[in-house]
Amino acid sequence: MTHDRKRALLAAALDAAARGWPVLPLRPGAKRPALHGESACSRTGVCAAGHVKWEQRATTDPERIRGAWSTGAFNVGIATGPANLVVIDLDQPKTDADAPGGAATFAALCERAGQPVPTTRRVRTASGGTHLYFTAPAGARLGNTARSLAPLVDTRAWGGYVVAPGSTTPTGTYVLEDDRPPVPLPEWLTALLAPRQGMRGLSIAPAVVDASRAAVAALNAETAAVATTIEGGRNARLLAGARALGRFVAWGDLPRHVVEEAFQGAGEAAGLAPAECRATIRSALNWSIRTARPRGAA
Repeated sequence: MTHDRKRALLAAALDAAARGWPVLPLRPGAKRPALHGESACSRTGVCAAGHVKWEQRATTDPERIRGAWSTGAFNVGIATGPANLVVIDLDQPKTDADAPGGAATFAALCERAGQPVPTTRRVRTASGGTHLYFTAPAGARLGNTARSLAPLVDTRAWGGYVVAPGSTTPTGTYVLEDDRPPVPLPEWLTALLAPRQGMRGLSIAPAVVDASRAAVAALNAETAAVATTIEGGRNARLLAGARALGRFVAWGDLPRHVVEEAFQGAGEAAGLAPAECRATIRSALNWSIRTARPRGAA
């Protein structure tokens, strides 16, 4: 069974590479890269001149892929930036099962824009969410975003990767649902994601939660900073950001679950493991709520 699993994952990696999408091995049964991080780099081999990150090591070379996947049943990651892809990740609520998921909030965004939900290559994620694949717009170098389009809607582009279909985690398997080629990212979505406009907001107030402008602005700024932090300082930035928002939870300006989900998405967008994000966010909010000064004294 293990041998069959390795062959299936190798086939998935080679299929992505044949489409021109550079791949990287992810830990078996998980979503984190199976490549060493900067803190563990020995500065030898491909890193002799300095640490080479996973985005630069992703490859479409069949021989390198066969060599890597011959050593283990690695899940498959697609480096979205080098692949010229923008992937919209429609996530499922992690705490409130009755809350609208990413598919619903994205459909509402499309409706407000007077646009149909795009029909393109679609992958169902292990947690029941959806990945929508698009080709990146010419002349625009888009990065990752977390909840900037709508609640529970993230994007992966330069600096990000997505788990390819065929990969499996403890919550399920990534399944290809529509194998058509990715269509170009619609211009109206490109306009919303363009760097000149920055992180346009989480769209969590006032329609979804009763939150103050200051609280929403702080949440937007801190999660955007976390999502774009590079390897080596991501966990520390996540800790600092969540601590900064704890006071708004203590004052009743933001529901704790909204803050937790926003930072969870931002941390994962930066490449942190889901469990690592949850632990850091919980610790940071517990500390901040416990030590928060009264509003008038802050």
